[in-house]
Formats: sequence, structure tokens, C-alpha cells
Amino acid sequence: MTIYEALKWASSFLEEAGREHRIAEIVLLHELNWNKTKLLTSLREELDEQILQSFQEKVKRHAETGVPVQHLTGIEYFYGREFCVNNHVLIPRQETEELVQYAIEAAQSKEKPIIADIGTGSGVIAVTIAKELEQCHVHAVDVSPEALTVAKENARIHQAPVTFYQGSFLEPLQKNEIVVDILVSNPPYIPYEDKETLSDTVINFDPALALFADHHGLAAYEEIVLQAKDVLAEDGWILFEIGHQQGEAVAQLLKHHFPQSDVKIIKDINKKDRIVWMKNYPQK
Repeated sequence: MTIYEALKWASSFLEEAGREHRIAEIVLLHELNWNKTKLLTSLREELDEQILQSFQEKVKRHAETGVPVQHLTGIEYFYGREFCVNNHVLIPRQETEELVQYAIEAAQSKEKPIIADIGTGSGVIAVTIAKELEQCHVHAVDVSPEALTVAKENARIHQAPVTFYQGSFLEPLQKNEIVVDILVSNPPYIPYEDKETLSDTVINFDPALALFADHHGLAAYEEIVLQAKDVLAEDGWILFEIGHQQGEAVAQLLKHHFPQSDVKIIKDINKKDRIVWMKNYPQK
């Protein structure tokens, strides 16, 4: 079978199963370890039998189970870098790149900012910030030891100077009396009552620990904000990724606990509320 024929088969197979046909190209590029240019100029070449079998197996698994393509390839791209992912971590989303950009912009006003990524998961936020900002110190926290294994591997691959802690939200920072200039977090924020609305690709493969939160999805924000009083510098920032219906609730939560602060709700590229940004000011 030629590369063209293999792609044509896979695309049709995926479409018939109600899956996105573009997955075929992503999987084949990974199997061949090629870029797209190489693929397009080699469509009439015969596909190695072993590679073909592996490719067909992965396509069938995705079609039948909804297993994310990132779990089939073991990688996802974020902020221009390649990261390891597996079923112990949330697959990075494009919207989270915007959260990172705002955190980097906030850090520009500090000479050597101390930054903490809460609920780091695969470590993409912490590693990206550590690589983009030379003069900073990045802490990263996650309650899951399996997630921290992935995050530490990503930090090793990218040679990113990140200090990792296992624990619940800000507890390790409180315990170590660490004061930070910027708290950034993409915590679990999906209400349990919304579980049935999620696709099988998400609900069956992303870790529930990274998806769902009590109190209509607000529980993680509430705990982080309470703990932040012990950790955040007087002139520090908090940046949250949020569900698109949670902007006002999270903004009011921050304003209640940090009455001296400036709070903004920021829309993502799809014009949905996605980030809540808070700048605190010293009490007079």
C-alpha cells in the first residue's frame, strides 16, 4: 500500500466512525517521523509493512475507543515546544497558551520574579515560563505523583529550571514559607453535573482529577485563593484559566479576598471568557 492509499483508507475509516479525518495524517507523520513536506512529496512511495500495521492499529483504536491521538503518539505541542503526555495528565489546550502569555507579560515588571504553577500536570506552563523568562524562579505543584513524573521529564528534556512539589494546591509553598510574585493555574474547573456533555475522548482518557471540581466547578479556585493569602506577594498577580461561564464568579471571589486588587476577565481567541487576571496592591 502506498502512503497515499494508507491515508485515504484511514481518513475514510475515521469519518465513518464519526472521528476527525485529520487524525490520520498526525498519526502517520509520527509513525514515519517525518514532517508534512516530506509526507507530501512521498505520497506515491510504498509504506513499510511494519509501519503500515502499526498505523492501522492506532487508527482503529482511535476510531473505536476515542483514545486521544496524543496518547497514541505520546506527545503534544505547546508554545512551539514538544511535550510528553500520557493518561495521567491533561492534554494541553491552545487556550492555555494565552494564559502563559499573560503570565509572561505580568512578569516583565519584576527583575527576578518568583512564579508558581499550581496543578502543573504535564508541566507545560511551568516549563514554558522557565524557558521564556531567563531571570525567574519557577515552582510547580501537583497532587498527583504520576503527573509530576511526566512534568519532571518534560523539564529535563527542555532543561528548564523548575522546582517541583507534591501536594494540594499551595500547601507545599505554605509549608516552605515561599512567597511568590505570580500565581498561575489551570485548575480542574468542570462541574460534575457537566460530565455527560463531554466527548468520550475527554471523559474516558483525561484524568478526572484534572477535570472536575465541586461547587459548580469553583472549589479549586476557592481553595487556591484562600491559601494565596499566605503565599502571594503584596504586589503580586494571580492568573487563572476558567470555564467560559465562570468569569464573574471567579472575579468576585478574588475581589472579596483581595479588596485592594484590580481584577479583569479576559476572552480567548474564540471570544469566550477564559482568563481571570488579578493584580494586587499593598494595603494602605
